[in-house]
Amino acid sequence: MLTRKQFELLRFIQERLRETGVPPSFDEMKDALDLRSKSGIHRLIMALEERGFIRRLPNRARALEIIKFPENTGGQPAARGRFNPSVVQGGLAKPKPVEAVPEDARGTVAIPVMGRIAAGTPISAIQSRSHSVALPADMLGSGEHYALEVRGDSMVEAGILDGDTVVIRRQDTANTGDIIVALIDDEEATLKRLRKRGSSIALEAANPAYETRVLGPDRVKIQGRLVNLMRRY
Repeated sequence: MLTRKQFELLRFIQERLRETGVPPSFDEMKDALDLRSKSGIHRLIMALEERGFIRRLPNRARALEIIKFPENTGGQPAARGRFNPSVVQGGLAKPKPVEAVPEDARGTVAIPVMGRIAAGTPISAIQSRSHSVALPADMLGSGEHYALEVRGDSMVEAGILDGDTVVIRRQDTANTGDIIVALIDDEEATLKRLRKRGSSIALEAANPAYETRVLGPDRVKIQGRLVNLMRRY
């Protein structure tokens, strides 16, 4: 049996994984459960792990995976990786190396890799296509997708590491809390979490070593939202 707070946290983690593909931060969990400190979240996570509902990957920030859900609640564990090169939910899967795959590979969709994206100091905007990776169509949903290679460590607490490949759904709008590709002043691109602050846009890192940038809406163009993550081993 779970306590009410344990169940609320499990449900919140599940919902965030479904929406963004990455676990929530400790601050987000604290706010969602209306707790005063992150120590309460630590205790709840330890309790869920001890009871076998979640799993954590040691020495990696925000690496959470839902293993099971309490019976008779109507909940289902958040989707786990269903294709070999995928690292979802903070990288708990043990994937095979990412490889380029022919565009006519059966049952897959070729996703163009459009250069690199900064998870740190912004770099030049999205470049031309360099190669493709193939993903099962049912992992992507509707819309147009592209991939970018991550450079930098500003999103490590979101489970996004230097050298990862992020899969992006191309779109020009997003919700607060989404991890997005942001083009700043039509010159530099970065991967950050979107926060809307009144009429301004905040680009929030998932690493305390980096500051949140607050910019006017006329300076930021959303070029897509993170939907999946791949990692080389």
